Amino acid sequence: MSFSCGCCRILGPVLFEYDTPRIVSIKSRKVGLINRLVQLGILAYVIGWVFVWQKGYQQFDSVISSVTTKVKGVAVTNTTDHGVKIWDVADYIIPPQEETSFFVMTNLIMTLNQQQGRCPEMPEDSPECISDSNCTAGEQSPRSNGIQTGKCVPVNSSTAVHTCEVLAWCPLENDVDLSHHPALLKDAEQFTVLIKNNIRYPKFNFTKRNILPHINGSYLKQCVFNRTTDPDCPIFRLGDIVREAGEDFQEIAVEGGVMGIQIKWDCDLDQSVSKCVPQYTFRRLDNKDVQNTVAPGYNFRFAKYYKGPGEVESRTLIKAYGIRFDVMVFGKAGKFDIIPTMINIGSGLALLGVATVLCDVIVLHILKKKTFYREKKYKYVEDYDLVGNSPACETP
Repeated sequence: MSFSCGCCRILGPVLFEYDTPRIVSIKSRKVGLINRLVQLGILAYVIGWVFVWQKGYQQFDSVISSVTTKVKGVAVTNTTDHGVKIWDVADYIIPPQEETSFFVMTNLIMTLNQQQGRCPEMPEDSPECISDSNCTAGEQSPRSNGIQTGKCVPVNSSTAVHTCEVLAWCPLENDVDLSHHPALLKDAEQFTVLIKNNIRYPKFNFTKRNILPHINGSYLKQCVFNRTTDPDCPIFRLGDIVREAGEDFQEIAVEGGVMGIQIKWDCDLDQSVSKCVPQYTFRRLDNKDVQNTVAPGYNFRFAKYYKGPGEVESRTLIKAYGIRFDVMVFGKAGKFDIIPTMINIGSGLALLGVATVLCDVIVLHILKKKTFYREKKYKYVEDYDLVGNSPACETP
């Protein structure tokens, strides 16, 4: 019996009570001012931030794009090793086409007339040897230029230094330090690149390209991008790209680097389509750290093959230093849609309830007359028809 009475006392308030809101009008300037200020802040957030700044009345879509590039420019070099040489786009753009990027060679180490044969290893790539016993036939290492033959030979006739002989493309490349000399293709600073960018927002079936409708053929032949005078021109001077990124072209050209061309498409499709135009920014992407100069820049090797005298396969090995330009396209488009509009309006109305909750906390827990206000806020009503009528809980 006592267990049953305990259950009644515990479950009774849960199962057989009903709470209903009670409206209490409090004549307080302080509380009323706080209530209006909170409501005003919520309205400012919903209208100013959600609808005006974030465009909460729109549906959004991310951009899909394709990029092609075309570099133009001619450079001339005059060196003691190679004489006068003209370099055009077929010489310094390697490879001819890449996906959303292009590489411009600005410096190089060229090794001419290489043929497969036997030659001494370079001293900086292999330890010196004294006799053939220091060299192992068939041995190779990641730093080696070939496979050892097992012989110890002099590096050249004018020195007593000996290294292991290797089977390789001879003569071997002399990988010199270029950091203290100007770039060979320093004229690349004046080269230009045409960037053709087509974008699409599939959700809205909207397409556009960065060659805008007002750009004609004659304008395109003579314009170069300038943020003030020609902000819509899709032709960029390489030196201007590097300069706008806060870097020195001639300094980067020596050992190479990676630059980013950022194209931003943010379009409000509720407005005129003519206002949907690309915004260009530039920045350096590879880490430039003056405290850590290990393996700086950007370089790689490639070869040009040909048949020499007697149909012997020969090649010209080129270690190319240069600047890689990565074209990055991003952005979003928005257009009015009733669903996000109604969702954000409903969320804003729900947020207005925060003002009531905050004011209740102040009135019932902070103000000096909190006990008085609490008595007015809450009222407990008993169901007198049922008081003392439960036989299971009567006192014997």
